[in-house]
Amino acid sequence: MEGSQGSGAAATAWHEIVLQTLKRNEVKLVTYVPDRVLTPLIKAVHADPYFTTFSTTREEEAVGIVTGAWMAGMRGAILMQTSGFATIPNALASLVVPSQIPLLMFVSERGTLGEFNIGQTLVCRTMRPVFDALAMENHTITRLDELEFIVDRSIKQAFATQAPVAFILSPLLTGGKVFGK
Repeated sequence: MEGSQGSGAAATAWHEIVLQTLKRNEVKLVTYVPDRVLTPLIKAVHADPYFTTFSTTREEEAVGIVTGAWMAGMRGAILMQTSGFATIPNALASLVVPSQIPLLMFVSERGTLGEFNIGQTLVCRTMRPVFDALAMENHTITRLDELEFIVDRSIKQAFATQAPVAFILSPLLTGGKVFGK
């Protein structure tokens, strides 16, 4: 397949690839709103002393913290789920995009592939059009063999061009949320 991806990439879990790519790009701050799908990544950044990691009460709070950190010289990322995205378009449109903040957003995708919650499906349907309306780079990642390349190159571009980027982590990549009966 993708020979440039390096051997052994398929043997590494998605969250470990994200963790190593953040470190390689000197992203030290990770804020998040708790999410079951992102739990492996959240636990991994908490366990690694390289990162300053903490939970926020709302997604727009995480945007403000990462924005302030950038202004102080620190690179940061936000972890959230699809429904949390619905709370932040104003912060993106009025702060992040016009101020040219290279905000990194990792969004666990809900609202597709068997979703039962109508709220999740509605936000999922509108999330990409909102990113596009803001001219905000966004990538839906479905395959492990493309994860490192897309995240690494997009982070580099975000910092070089001072523009935000969103990584939508598909259930095809993460396994998604398991729905019990």
